[in-house]
Amino acid sequence: MKIAFFTDTFYPDINGVAKTLKRFTDYLSDQKITLKIFAPSSQSDEYVSSHIRRFKSASFFLYPECRVAFPNYFHIKEELEKFNPDLIHVATPFNLGLSGLYCAKKLNIPIVGSYHTDFDYYLEFYDLKFLSNILWKYMTWFHSTFKKVFVPSSETLQQLRLHGFSNLELWPRGVDCKLFHPYYDKLSVRRQYSISKKFLLTYAGRLAPEKNVDILPDIAQLLPPHFEEDIHWLIVGDGPLRKQLQEAAPKNMTFTGYLAAQQLAEVYSASDLFVFPSPTETFGNVVLESMASGTPVIGANAGGVKSIIQNGVTGYLCEPGNAEDFAASIINLLKNHKVRSRMGFDGRDYALKQKWDEIFDNLIGQYKAVIGESGEKKKNDLNPFQSEFTEDYLCRNNYRVPIMQQKLELNRKNITTSKK
Repeated sequence: MKIAFFTDTFYPDINGVAKTLKRFTDYLSDQKITLKIFAPSSQSDEYVSSHIRRFKSASFFLYPECRVAFPNYFHIKEELEKFNPDLIHVATPFNLGLSGLYCAKKLNIPIVGSYHTDFDYYLEFYDLKFLSNILWKYMTWFHSTFKKVFVPSSETLQQLRLHGFSNLELWPRGVDCKLFHPYYDKLSVRRQYSISKKFLLTYAGRLAPEKNVDILPDIAQLLPPHFEEDIHWLIVGDGPLRKQLQEAAPKNMTFTGYLAAQQLAEVYSASDLFVFPSPTETFGNVVLESMASGTPVIGANAGGVKSIIQNGVTGYLCEPGNAEDFAASIINLLKNHKVRSRMGFDGRDYALKQKWDEIFDNLIGQYKAVIGESGEKKKNDLNPFQSEFTEDYLCRNNYRVPIMQQKLELNRKNITTSKK
């Protein structure tokens, strides 16, 4: 099997899409499945691979950490013809995604896609909601010819179905429970960030409007003084709102910037609660990572997050944008050590069942089904003896000579029989 990927974000970009695709393509390589990735150039030279074709790119205005590529279609087409893939997988709806869609049609290669980011929600946070109808028309058109569209959560699947998407399949996310676990040295994290308070609350993710992180200082200020004195916040990540947040943040809120995988895992493990107000997630990888680390999550009751958190069992779901609701949930859990501890155990148990290998094996099975259906269709299209094909159809497709030979042979037999 040969798979070609088209994506406008890939490792070492720091976002959920890039991380998921990197993990999946690594798994495909381990399974001896040949692949080629068409992706934007990276600002870092950290990751170089012969199976990745990079293109010049610029930052995307809604998401500067992602790059919008400027591909050369003729070079892509030439490389695809040489590679001769069995399937094309398009992961983003921008320039490279369009190139993948166009090449799939021109070269008659079956195509699937994956839906990772709900840009319609993003528009609301950037005062661009007036573009919503145009965006949905484009997205519906873009995905309309895909044999399968893989989505990360049931909430996203239902949303896309309402907008007229078809051929939707669930592609959930897993978590590395060997990396993310509750057993790190919690004191070392506290020493590293000079934390002496009783409770450690953490947020991890992009510091941007669509994550609704601007309510974190509001949540902190709504906590009663006797709780606030016992709490330290770690804000992990970076983005356009970092400066604004730091200016509004209380003294007990530390900003770490981006953390590498194990550093992040150690912070999850040392935390008492993970607070995640983002309402725009199609899944929410950080939520599952925190649960795998034995840390309960207080998240927004929206998007893919509410597909992960079982309210009252592995954490609490709060009204999106409601700082009072988040503060009340924090107080409730900090008051109840037994409930908090039980939620941590239940979250870890849930995470242990979300295995990447099983998820990826299922996706490969979906690939094989699409390739098989496409191969059967091509076989039928080229078979001149199928009863549903007319003589006119066959003649238009260069089968005129065999048909004329058959007619001449029948005429000879008729003439011979009549003479006898």
